[in-house]
Amino acid sequence: MDDQFNILKVNIYGNDYPIKGNTDVEYIRRVAKYVDGKMKEVFKDVPSDSSLKIAILAALNITDELFKERTLVNKKDKVTTDMATTRIKVMIEKLNSKLSDYYHE
Repeated sequence: MDDQFNILKVNIYGNDYPIKGNTDVEYIRRVAKYVDGKMKEVFKDVPSDSSLKIAILAALNITDELFKERTLVNKKDKVTTDMATTRIKVMIEKLNSKLSDYYHE
C-alpha cells in the first residue's frame, strides 16, 4: 500500500472539504463531482434548506445505485458460472465416454 497521501480541496454542494487519501487526485475529484451532482439532482426534486437532508437523500440514491449494480453483477456472475458448469459437465461426459471406449478396446 502506498503511504503517500494526497490532500485535495473539493467543493461539494457549495462547501469546501479537504480530502486526504492515497488515491489518485483525479479519482478523488471524480468522486466529489459525482456526489456534488447527486446532491444538486436531489435538490431539484426535493428543494430543502437542509444540507443534511439533501446529503442523506443523495446518499440513499447513491446506495440504491450501488445495490442495483451489485445485483446485476451477481446475476451475470451466476449466469456465467451456470454456463461454465454446464460446459464442464458436457466435457466430463465426453471424456468419460472416450475413456470408456479406450479401455474397452
